[in-house]
Amino acid sequence: MSAKLSPSPSPQTLDIEEEWTPTLPPTDLIFDDGEALESNRHRIAMNVLIEAVHQAYQERDDYFAGGNMFVYYSSQQVRNREFKGPDFFVTLDVDGTIERQGWVVWEEAGRYPDVIVELMSPTTASQDKGKKKDLYEQTFRTRDYFIYDPFDKESLQGWHLGVNLRYEAIAPDERGWLWCKSLGLWLGTWEGTLTKEKAHWLRFYDRDGNLIKLGQELAEQERQRAQQEHQRAQQQQQRAQQEQQRAEQEHQRAQQQHQRAEQAEQALEELRDRLQQMGIDPNQIG
Repeated sequence: MSAKLSPSPSPQTLDIEEEWTPTLPPTDLIFDDGEALESNRHRIAMNVLIEAVHQAYQERDDYFAGGNMFVYYSSQQVRNREFKGPDFFVTLDVDGTIERQGWVVWEEAGRYPDVIVELMSPTTASQDKGKKKDLYEQTFRTRDYFIYDPFDKESLQGWHLGVNLRYEAIAPDERGWLWCKSLGLWLGTWEGTLTKEKAHWLRFYDRDGNLIKLGQELAEQERQRAQQEHQRAQQQQQRAQQEQQRAEQEHQRAQQQHQRAEQAEQALEELRDRLQQMGIDPNQIG
């Protein structure tokens, strides 16, 4: 009895099956490599940008702002671990209520960041101006890209993706600020102290040039306003007390004048009585 052999698939059949076998995206993604930012100032600068966007867009939930997060955009990138993520980025027209450990492009309907800021250092400047800039321009198609070294107030540069899908340098205004078209905000430096560190920080400003204030600044502003209101209330109370004292003094003076008038009238009556006792008509005197 001979064995019945199943027909072997032809090479063409194998090619078709392989062609239509979908490649599943990787799921074993790393979202924390334990590496910190360049310095404490870089960390503060990143958090300042994130919080400022939340303040500017506080009535919106159709955006996501993140920092120092992995951005995954291809299986090859995941395998090679070629790229981690920008220091700060914003993606518009997405559900901002979703909690994310990182930005995974194939889980976000193919959406890439619309705005990216890299906080440079001497060791990363060449990559931020070269390899990363090319990636954001040619692969991400990120509309607005900025670089800034928190230790160099003159280092701010920016590019906007033009109609030819190539980056065009953004010209600074007379203040040295750059317009971020995607967010409708200005990016410029601001000198001051944040989280106990004084520096020239990269800050967002609204269309009219008003600084987008952070929570700590708004709280301090409210504290100062409350203190001023308290001082005004104290001043009003002091003025009221002074008015009351003046009124009391006027009342006392009026009482004293009234008493003096009564005393003078009484003395005059006593004098008239004595004159009459002496047989002198007071009305005939004088």
